[in-house]
Amino acid sequence: MKPFILVCDGMDKEVFQSLQAITDLEIHPEPKNSQDSIKELLPKAHALVIRSATTVTPELLEMAPNLKLVIRAGEGTDNIDKVACASKGVKVANTPGANNNSAAEHAIALMMTVLRNTAAADKTMKSGGWDKNKYTGIELSNKKVGIVGFGRIGQIVCKRLQGFEPQVLFFDPFIEKSEFSYAKKAKDLKEIFSTCDIITLHTPLMDKTKGMVNKELLESMPSHSILINASRGGIVDEAALLDVLKSGKIRAAGFDVFATEPLEENSELRKLENIVLTPHLGASTEEAQLRVGEMAVNQLKEFFLNDNLLNEVKA
Repeated sequence: MKPFILVCDGMDKEVFQSLQAITDLEIHPEPKNSQDSIKELLPKAHALVIRSATTVTPELLEMAPNLKLVIRAGEGTDNIDKVACASKGVKVANTPGANNNSAAEHAIALMMTVLRNTAAADKTMKSGGWDKNKYTGIELSNKKVGIVGFGRIGQIVCKRLQGFEPQVLFFDPFIEKSEFSYAKKAKDLKEIFSTCDIITLHTPLMDKTKGMVNKELLESMPSHSILINASRGGIVDEAALLDVLKSGKIRAAGFDVFATEPLEENSELRKLENIVLTPHLGASTEEAQLRVGEMAVNQLKEFFLNDNLLNEVKA
């Protein structure tokens, strides 16, 4: 019996075709991108390839008695209950590094969009307006940028910012020094939030970082500052974020990720003019999806054909 591979949340077309060409595996896409249709196929599945739309819960695992492997086509695995997987003997893997450049570029795109009001200006232009004075922006050049989380993505952001001649403060408990002369480590998060003009978040979501950006930190930000989050939604206390944006305690924000996704249709964040919202687009580039898919295909081949687990993520 061939291993049954269920691709839940889509894959690059060319990569998917190459996966289908592996005759030793039985490949099934989930064409409707529906959690209900996924559930119908779970009893057959030996492996799941997921992105952010599918959440692997204990309930899902109960419906997949033959499951042996879950591959997160991306880096963050907070949508997978890894403890539950371990208890069932299900291995978890991700595709580290494939999305890094894409995520870093999206964070910078959000910075520029927020700083120069381009999204709002475009909207009014297309409705017939010409609100030149309303959308006066501020420059990124020579600003103090705080980077919270200085792993691979945070460092790419720092590198890409070089041409803007910033002063960078970063905070990461695992990294002491930067290879960039313009980037210095802050003594703590309070220094980042109380002194920087722009703060961008690049930390994983785990117990220690959940709700890390709380009311106290947000209220310590200078009134002219902006906050960017293209990492994980649960890092920020969204109720506190809403308060500081509504009250004007900070200038603006740009968010690509949210504590609950999709973001609720009636979310108060959708009603604010001083936040730019995107629907978790950090990894959504053609190049990133190709890299992610290629890595996932290789991992499936290695696991089922060569009994070799690559990029395992443990509970």
